[in-house]
Amino acid sequence: MTLELTPILTRLQNMLQGFLTAIPNILIGLIVFLLFVFISNLVRNAVHAIAERAGQPRGIALVFGRIASWAVLTLGLLVSLTIIIPTLTAASLFGALGVSGVAIGFAFKDIFQNLLAGLLILITRPFRIGDQIVSGNHEGTVEDIQVRATMLRTYDNRLVVIPNSELYTNRVVVNTALDKRRLSVNIGIGYGDDIAHAKEVILRELAQIDTVLKDPAPQVLVKELGDFSVNLDVRFWIDPPIRREANEAQDRVLETLKKALPAQGIDLPFPTQQVLFHNQTEETDGDRTRQREGWPAGATPPRSRRQAEADQQERRKA
Repeated sequence: MTLELTPILTRLQNMLQGFLTAIPNILIGLIVFLLFVFISNLVRNAVHAIAERAGQPRGIALVFGRIASWAVLTLGLLVSLTIIIPTLTAASLFGALGVSGVAIGFAFKDIFQNLLAGLLILITRPFRIGDQIVSGNHEGTVEDIQVRATMLRTYDNRLVVIPNSELYTNRVVVNTALDKRRLSVNIGIGYGDDIAHAKEVILRELAQIDTVLKDPAPQVLVKELGDFSVNLDVRFWIDPPIRREANEAQDRVLETLKKALPAQGIDLPFPTQQVLFHNQTEETDGDRTRQREGWPAGATPPRSRRQAEADQQERRKA
């Protein structure tokens, strides 16, 4: 049995000849694509500059510059393919894209959803780059708003990538949206202390702290009558409303009041509890056989030591 290699060699020769023939088209297509890459960079820089001159935020300028660059690159890829593959006409290429567009849309639904959400975030501007926000369990500073996701740097220097669709559809707290922020700390004073005097001391001390704003003025309100103290809600305002300023302001307020209130004779009581057991009750408490606090109905409480000694003396006399 003889193996005929002539058809195989002929096929390889035709393929090699076709590749050599296509080399000029490949080189021209690559040159055209590189030209579109250069043009895309120019378009991106131009869109970025136009957006900044129009007074748009840096995030909007970056995103629209990227979108324009991608559009130019996509056009360049299509033109290069038609040059490399002459049989691939523009009509057939766009027809294939139209047929596969539905499948691509379903496959990349989340990506397109994040893209649209990112554009809406940049246009409506609920928050900007540099704002401090809270989204779900994450809190930090917005580092960048990209087309697909937003980069959030937490206060412990970790980078959280949050999809734009999640930020656009869920609740987001923007701590730095306004120029001022109100903080509050709780202070407990004794029941025997004068509340009006305590308020006067607290307000006087707050007026001497430079990080606490004078307008709006601080407030001291009675929050509740606690188990062992009268709890006061001390409210004050700071500017700027960033996390570092809030922590430092609360630290100074608490440290100042910790020193000032006891110096003025105002007590800062500790939590206290009193626990009484059944065998620690006195004779004046009544009939101990009927005291059933903490005992099931019908159960007999344990006898106290005094009762046990009395019963023992009765048995000795008998």
